Amino acid sequence: MGIAMGTDIGLDIAALILLGILFTSSILRRMTNDISNRIFLLLIFVVAASDVFDIISVLLDRNPNADIHMLYMTHLGYLVMHFLTAPVYLLFFISLVDTWHKLKKDIFLQIVMIAPSLVMLAAFILNTSTGLVFSVDNGYAHGPWFSLMYINTIIYVIFDVVCLTQYRELFSLEDIIALVAVMLFALGGMLTQMLVPNNLIEMFCGSVSLLILSIYIQRPEDYVDSVTRLMKHSAYARDMKRTYYNDKHVTVIMLNIGNYDSVKSMIGFDPAMELLKKVAGKVHDINKKLHGHAWLYYLDNGRFRIVFSGKNIKRVDAVAEELNRQLKQPMNFNGFDITLSPFIVIARCPEDMVDFKMLMSFGADFHKKNYYTGSVMRAGDIYSKNQLDIQTNMDAIIESALANDRFQVYYQPIYSITQDRFVSAEALIRLIDPDHGYISPEAMITAAERNGAIHKIGEIVFEKVCQFIASDDFAKLGLDYIEVNLSVAQIMNSDLPDVILSTMKKYNVSPDKINLEITETAAAYAQDVMTENLDKLTKAGLSFSLDDYGTGYSNMKRVIQLPLKIIKLDKSFVDENNNPKMWIFLENTVKMLKDMKMEIVVEGVETQEMLDAFSDLKCDFIQGYFFSKPIPKSDFVAFISDANKAS
Repeated sequence: MGIAMGTDIGLDIAALILLGILFTSSILRRMTNDISNRIFLLLIFVVAASDVFDIISVLLDRNPNADIHMLYMTHLGYLVMHFLTAPVYLLFFISLVDTWHKLKKDIFLQIVMIAPSLVMLAAFILNTSTGLVFSVDNGYAHGPWFSLMYINTIIYVIFDVVCLTQYRELFSLEDIIALVAVMLFALGGMLTQMLVPNNLIEMFCGSVSLLILSIYIQRPEDYVDSVTRLMKHSAYARDMKRTYYNDKHVTVIMLNIGNYDSVKSMIGFDPAMELLKKVAGKVHDINKKLHGHAWLYYLDNGRFRIVFSGKNIKRVDAVAEELNRQLKQPMNFNGFDITLSPFIVIARCPEDMVDFKMLMSFGADFHKKNYYTGSVMRAGDIYSKNQLDIQTNMDAIIESALANDRFQVYYQPIYSITQDRFVSAEALIRLIDPDHGYISPEAMITAAERNGAIHKIGEIVFEKVCQFIASDDFAKLGLDYIEVNLSVAQIMNSDLPDVILSTMKKYNVSPDKINLEITETAAAYAQDVMTENLDKLTKAGLSFSLDDYGTGYSNMKRVIQLPLKIIKLDKSFVDENNNPKMWIFLENTVKMLKDMKMEIVVEGVETQEMLDAFSDLKCDFIQGYFFSKPIPKSDFVAFISDANKAS
C-alpha cells in the first residue's frame, strides 16, 4: 500500500500550528513542574515531531530526485514518533492517578507494559534489511508487519481504558468525558488514515486530543496560586486524595502562620500578599537547597504544605528545622521588622493521619489549638488518635447524638452574695458519645454552628430546661431562674422568638424563670435580626445577660443599647485579680455597671480568697468550681437541696 502523490498536507500543517500554540500556552500559563505536566509537554513534543516527519516525508515522496536514505529516515522517524505517542499517553494516564510506587513494585506489569514497545522496536530494527514494516524503494509502501503499529497502539489504548476504569473515583465526570474523548479522537484519526491513507487526518486528531487535555485536564490556573506561584488548595486536595486512594506513604510538613490575620490587619492586604511571596520564596529555596524534591502548596490564610514521598522523606526533618529557623527570624518589611509565629507540624500519612478527612481537619486549625513553642512539632505527639477521630468525625457524632437523644443538660449553681444562697444556675450542653466518650463542648458547638445543627441542639437544650422548670423538683428548690445560652447563629435566626415562646407555652413556664445569655461576640453584631429578636423576647418578659464580658469584643455603646439585666465578668478578670491595675479596672467597671442598674455575676471563682475579694467589691453573684462544677440534673437537685437547707 502506498501514498499517492496528491496527498494533502494541509491538516498536518494545521496540526503543527495548533501544537505550537499549545506548547506556547503551556509555557505562558506557567504549568506546574509535576510529572503529569512534564509528560504532557513530552506528548506535545512527540506528536509535533511525528507531524514534522510526516510533512517532510510527504514532500520527499513528491520529489522524484529525493535521496533514498533521507526518504527512509524521515518515514522511519514519523513511524517511530507516531508509535511512541501511545506509550507516552499511557505514562500520562499513570501520572494522573499517581501509581508510580505500585508500578515500581510490580515487575510483571512493567514487562506487560514494555512488551509492545520492544516488539515494535525490534520490528523497526529488522525493517532496515527486510522491509517488513515499510519500504521506500519504489515509493513509500506498507509492509506485511505494518499492522503491528495498529495492534500495539490498540493494546496501549486498552491499558488506558483499564487505568481509567480502575481509578475512576479519582476523576470527576467532566474529566472522564474529556479523557474518553481524547481516546476516541486518537483512535478515530488512526482508523480513518488506515482506511484512507491519502487522508492525513491522524496528526490533526492527535493535536485536537492534546487540546482537549489542555482545556479540561491540564488546567494550571485551577491548581496554581497566583500570588505565591505554589500549587493551591485544590491541587493539595486532589493530590492527597490520590495518595490515600493509592495507599501511598508520604510525609507532610504543615506550616500555619499563627499570627497571619494579625499581621495582615496591621500592614494591609497588598503588603500581606508581598509577605506571602517572601514566605513562599523561603519555602521554595529551602526545599531546593536541601534537595528535598518535595511538592509545595499554598492553601490559604497563611497555610503552606510541603509533601515528601519515597526516598525524599529522609529530608523532612532538615527542611522543617531550617524552615522553622528562618521564619522565626524578624523579616524586614517596608522599613520595619515583622515577627511571624510559624506553627510547623510533621505529619506522616497514613500513620499519623489515617485518612484524607482527618488530614484536612487537623491541618485547618492546629495552630489555634496549641501553644506556640517555637519548635517543630509532630502530629502524633499533639493529639491522641481518639481526639483526632473526634475532630474528624464530629459531624457524624452530632448527627448520631441528635438521632439518639444523647445530648444532656448539666447545671452549674450560681450563688447570691446578698442572699447567702443559691438562687439560679446556668444550663450547659454536654455530650458523651458511646464510641469516643466525653466530647468537648467548645469543639462540638463550633462544628454545630458550622453545619447548622446548632439550631436543633439549641431547641433540645431549651426544651429540657423548660421540662425541668415545670417539674416538682424545680419548684421545691426555690430557684429564681435558669440561664440558657444562645449562640451567635441562634440569635441571628429570625425564628428564634417563636421557638422559645412556643416551648415556654408548651410547658407553662413563666418568662421570669428564664434568663437568656448572649456572648460578647454576639453583642458585637449590629444586625437588625438580632435587635428585633431581643426586642420581641424582652417584650414577652424574658431577661438577658451578657456572657464573657471583657474578652475583647465589647462595644460599650452597643452594650448600653441592648436590653441587658446581668453582666457576667469573664474568668480572665478572676485570674488576674492580684494585678493592682486590673483591680482598679475592676472597681471602676463594677461601679459603672452598678450605676447602670445592672447585676454582676463573676465567673470562674475557685477559692475562698477570690470569693471574699469579689464579695467586698459588691458584686451580686458568684459562679465557679469553688461551689460546684456543672453537674447532671439529679446531682444538681440534690446539691441545691442540701446547700440551701444548710444556709
